[in-house]
Amino acid sequence: MKQGNTFVIEVNPKIPRKLLRLEELANNLWYGWDKPTRTLFARLHPGLWDAVGHNPKVFLRRVDEKRLVEAAEDQVFLATVNRVLSAYDTYHNEPLRRGGNHEQFKEGDLIAYFCAEFGFHESFPIYSGGLGILAGDHCKSASDLRLPFVAVGLLYRQGYFSQIIDGEGNQIATYSDSDFEDLPILPALGEDGKEMHVYVDLPGRIVKANVWQVRVGHIMLYLLDTDLEENTPEDRNITHQLYGGDSNMRIMQEIVLGVGGVRALRALGLKPTVWHINEGYAAFLVLERARYLVAEGLDFASALEAGAGNTVFTTHTPVPAGHDHFAENTVCDYFQHMCHELKISREVFLALGRTPDGPDFNMTALALRGSRFHNGVSRIHGEVSSRICASQWPQLVPEENPMSYVTNGVHMPTFLAQEWIDLFDNQFGYQWRHNLTEQGYWERIDEIPDHLFWSVRQSLKSQMLELVRFRISQQHFRNNGSEAHLDRLLKHIDPLNPNVLTIGFARRFATYKRAALLFEDPTWLSQIISEADRPVLFIFAGKAHPADRPGQDLIRHIQGMSHMPEFEGKVLLVEGYDMGLARRLVAGVDVWLNNPVYPLEASGTSGIKAGINGAINFSVLDGWWGEGYDGTNGWAIKPAPTYMDDYRRNKEDSQTFYEILQDRIVPQYYDRGKMGYSAEWIRRSKRSIGTLLPRFNSNRMVGEYVSHFYLQASRQGELYARDGYVNAKNVSAWKMKILAAWEGVEIRRLYTPKKRIQFGDKVRFEVALKLNGLAPEDVRVELMMRRPNRNEMKDYLHFSFSFQGLVEATGEHLFTLDLAPDRCGHLDYKIRVYPWQELLTHPLEMGLMVWL
Repeated sequence: MKQGNTFVIEVNPKIPRKLLRLEELANNLWYGWDKPTRTLFARLHPGLWDAVGHNPKVFLRRVDEKRLVEAAEDQVFLATVNRVLSAYDTYHNEPLRRGGNHEQFKEGDLIAYFCAEFGFHESFPIYSGGLGILAGDHCKSASDLRLPFVAVGLLYRQGYFSQIIDGEGNQIATYSDSDFEDLPILPALGEDGKEMHVYVDLPGRIVKANVWQVRVGHIMLYLLDTDLEENTPEDRNITHQLYGGDSNMRIMQEIVLGVGGVRALRALGLKPTVWHINEGYAAFLVLERARYLVAEGLDFASALEAGAGNTVFTTHTPVPAGHDHFAENTVCDYFQHMCHELKISREVFLALGRTPDGPDFNMTALALRGSRFHNGVSRIHGEVSSRICASQWPQLVPEENPMSYVTNGVHMPTFLAQEWIDLFDNQFGYQWRHNLTEQGYWERIDEIPDHLFWSVRQSLKSQMLELVRFRISQQHFRNNGSEAHLDRLLKHIDPLNPNVLTIGFARRFATYKRAALLFEDPTWLSQIISEADRPVLFIFAGKAHPADRPGQDLIRHIQGMSHMPEFEGKVLLVEGYDMGLARRLVAGVDVWLNNPVYPLEASGTSGIKAGINGAINFSVLDGWWGEGYDGTNGWAIKPAPTYMDDYRRNKEDSQTFYEILQDRIVPQYYDRGKMGYSAEWIRRSKRSIGTLLPRFNSNRMVGEYVSHFYLQASRQGELYARDGYVNAKNVSAWKMKILAAWEGVEIRRLYTPKKRIQFGDKVRFEVALKLNGLAPEDVRVELMMRRPNRNEMKDYLHFSFSFQGLVEATGEHLFTLDLAPDRCGHLDYKIRVYPWQELLTHPLEMGLMVWL
C-alpha cells in the first residue's frame, strides 16, 4: 500500500527558569574556547550533543524538556552551571589588567578587522581552513586583551564542504546549507530599532544586504548576507557559498565584504581609527573609504593617503600566483560608478591594482597601495613577501622595503587541552593564565613531576585513539569493509594501551605540503616502522579543495599506501577533518609531522597547537618552525636547496626524514625506564610546551599587532585627519612633486676621502646633488657602513649628511658628513639619497632611491 509523504515538525522545550542563562551561553561564541561550557551541554545528553555537531543553540531547541526539568532539580548539575556562569561573568566583567599596550589606545579608538572567513568553532561553519582559524584566534585574543575591536565578514549559507572518503580514496564533497536560526547570530539593529541593511552597487543594479551581529566574548563580529527576497536570484547567491562560483561571483563577494563592510560600520555609527585587511579579499574597502573622503571635498590622491595612513594589510600567501586577481575589464565593469565618484580616470583606477606580473587587477597590489603597514605571518614569510611585493617599491632592495612580519600564534584556551589547564591550575595556581607570553615563567614546566606529565599525555592520547577508532570504524563499514579487515586496521588503535608511537599529519591536502613524502622509499619506511617491539602508527587527516585534482590525488595515494600489506594498520586516513577532530589530534599524537616545500609554508599553526599540548614537532624548517625550533624541543628537517628540482629535493628531504625517524625518534620514544616511559622523551615534550606556549600564542601575536601597527596606525590616521586632512593633502602633494622630479635626481662625489685613517680621526665625506627642482629638505642623504664579511642590510650602520649650501660652480646642493668610525679594520660603505619628510609613515615608503 502506498504511504503518504513524511513531514517534520520540531518540538522545542521550555527552558526552566534556573537554566534560562544557558541560552545566553549558547549565543556567545565564548563557548568556542571554554570547554567547561561545552561540557555543560554535553552532560545533559551526550548523544544529542554529538548529533547536533556540538552546537549549543540547536541542542537547546531539541533536548527533551523532561531532561531539562530533571537537570533544574539536580543540585550537582546546578552547581556546575553556577561555576560556568561565574567564570563567564568574571570574564565579561573583570576590569582591564594593568600594563598592557591596549591601555595606550585613546577614548574612541576602534580597530576594524576584515576577513573573508572566521573559524571560531565547528558549530559555526563560515571558515575553510588556516586563514579562518587564524582570524578566529585573532578575534578571541582581541577579546581576551579587551581591545577596542570589531570584526567584519560574510555570513555564508554554505561553509566549507563535509568530506567522505570512499574505499578507493576518492574524496566526496558534500555541502549543506546552514539554517541561520541554528547559528549564534542576531540581526544588527539601527537606532530606530529596526533590522539594519546596507546597499552595494553592482552593474545596472543595487544589491541589499542584511547585517548580522555575533558576540565573541567582549567583541562583536558583523556579517553581511545578501540572501534577501528583494535581490535577484543571482545576487541572493553572492553570500551563499564560501569561496564559491567563478571570478564574477568572487568579485561580487569581495565587493560586498569590502565596500558593504565599510557601509555597515558606518550605518552602525562605528568610526574605526584602525582598519586591518586580513588578506586581499577585503581590499575594496580602500576604495569605499576613499569615496567618503572625496565626497567630503578631498581629491582622490589625498583621500587615498588619508585612508592608507591608518590601514594595516596582512598577506598570508607565499607564492605570486596565490594572490587574488581579476581581469581589468571585469573590475572596470563593476567599478565604473566608483571611478566617477572618486573623480579619477579609468587608467588611474586600474593602476591601483597593476603589477609587473600580468595585466590583471591584483588585490594584493590594491591592499598595499591603500595601506602603510604591511606584514607577512612569519619571519621567513616576511622575507618571501618582501621579494614577491618588491615591485611596489621599485628602487629598494627587498630587505629594506616596508614589508614586515608578525608570526602567527594560536589561541591557548581554544587549543590547550582541558587536562593541561587543570594540571597547570593545580601546579602553578590560576596565575599562569596571566603569564602566557612570559618565556621565563614557562621554565616552570620542569617542576611538573614526570609521572604526572606522562599521565596527562597518555590520557589525551587515549581520547584521541578512541575518536580515531570510532571514525575509522564508521568509514570502514560505510565502504562495505569486513569485521576481520577492521581488526587488522585497528590493531595499533588501543585506547586502553596507548603505547605505540603515533605520528600525526593533518592539514589541507595541497601538493606543496607533501603529505606523501614519507612514502618516497616505501621499503626503508617499512623497515623503520615494522619492528614488533617498536611499532609506529601514522594518522592522516585533511581535505583537498574540490577543484584541486592533484590534492585529491594525494588522498588517493595515501589511501592506496595504507592498503599495502606492509602498511596496513600502520597508516590510517581519517575522513571528515574539522576543528573538533583537529583538537583531538593535536592534543593526542606523540609527534606532529609537517614537511612542506621550503619556503612555501607561510606560517602554519597546527604544529603550534600540537606543541603546546606536549606533542613534539618534526618539521621542515619553514614557516613558524623556522623560529620555534631550538634543537631541544623537536626535530628539524633542514630543507634541500631551493635550486634543486622537485625530484632531487624530495629525495634529499625524505632521506633526512628517514634518518631522523630511524636514528632518533623511534629509539628515543621506546627507550623506556622502569616507570614505562622515556625520560628523554618527556624532557623534549616539556621543552615543547615550555618554549612554544609563551612565544606562539595569539595573545603575543595580537600584542605585536597592537605595538607594531595598531597604535602607530591610529596615531598616523589622527595626524593625517587633523585640521580637515591638511597633512594628508600635504603628503599627497609632496609625493606628486617627488614623483615628477625624481628621474632627474643625481648624486656625485666631490672628492675621494683617505682610504686609511687612525682610530679616532674623522673622515669627511662630501657629495653634490642635482635635485631637479626639489628642496634639500625633501631628501635624506645617507652613508651606510658595515664590516665586509657581513652580507645583510640590517648589518649596516646609518649616518645622515647635512646640507651645507650650493656648490658655487654648478649650482648643485652640497651635503657633508664628518665621521669618526668606532671600529677598526676594513669597513665597507655606500652612499645614497632618497625622498623623505617627517609626515611619512615609513621612511622608505615611496620606494625611490639613488645610489652613488
